[in-house]
Amino acid sequence: MAQTGPITQFINKHYRHFNAAALKDAAEGYKVHVESGGKMMVTLAGAMSSAELGLSLAEMIRNDKIHAISCTGANLEEDVFNLVAHEDYVRIPNYRELTPDQEMDLLARHLNRVTDTCIPEEQAIRRLEKPVLAAWERASEKGERYFPHEYFYQVLREGALKANYQIDPKNSWLLAAAEKNLPMVVPGWEDSTLGNIFAGRMMQNKIKRDCLKTGPEYMVELANWYMKAECKQGIGFFQIGGGIAGDFPICVVPMLEQDMERDTPKWAYFCQISDSTTSYGSYSGAVPNEKITWGKLDKTSKRHIIESDASIVAPLVFGYVLGW
Repeated sequence: MAQTGPITQFINKHYRHFNAAALKDAAEGYKVHVESGGKMMVTLAGAMSSAELGLSLAEMIRNDKIHAISCTGANLEEDVFNLVAHEDYVRIPNYRELTPDQEMDLLARHLNRVTDTCIPEEQAIRRLEKPVLAAWERASEKGERYFPHEYFYQVLREGALKANYQIDPKNSWLLAAAEKNLPMVVPGWEDSTLGNIFAGRMMQNKIKRDCLKTGPEYMVELANWYMKAECKQGIGFFQIGGGIAGDFPICVVPMLEQDMERDTPKWAYFCQISDSTTSYGSYSGAVPNEKITWGKLDKTSKRHIIESDASIVAPLVFGYVLGW
């Protein structure tokens, strides 16, 4: 029997009912799925990178517990922001009590607040902008085209930011992904700080629009990955939060089956961590069964939903899968 650490032992002993039991069942299902040879896609919405999920997510990537990632543009860049500017971040534990004048003071100090954490513009955003802009300009000059995440991979592999690392690089999930050349999709990347910068530099004619692959091309890339990754145990889908990071990639199955008219296996395992309310009609709050009607899941797909805070729940699930 495999050795298990204190996190796994604690969950096995105490997490027996309600949301706790849902977490344990989902974690066990994830562990069984990947250890039996199944593949797993993880999707990241919310501010998971600023929540420093890389502390556990990077280890999941290195241990082949994740085989593809879908994330928002914010999560893509904010992992690198934390990598190169962690010491300059400012934590605001009393963020609920801030007055508008205090918020204006943070703006004047170029501190961009994400709940209780402020991202320093100069040390984080501008520090990353320089090498990424150079990569965009280089591709524009050569007539080359890459996906948003591929530019980040290039910058990290080239070591352009290495002198600025302020955390142990093993805790950067994007660096771990770059080292493994992990398949990735970043739908709606333009809704991010670097996405805004790209648009601005394009308007200034510093870079060419054609140097960037996005949107439908990401879906084609994902479809090719899904078909290649198909296996007897199936492909799982672990969704953190809702929104485009989850909705975009899960649709690859009905796209292949209904639009391409290809016999395609449904997602074999599904878990969503969400605190959204189902009755509001939100996709984020939809129970897994609803996805059966859209041709995303099958009635035999293992289905889980953990109605809780992802910044608390996700590290526990990952720790369980890793045997911590």
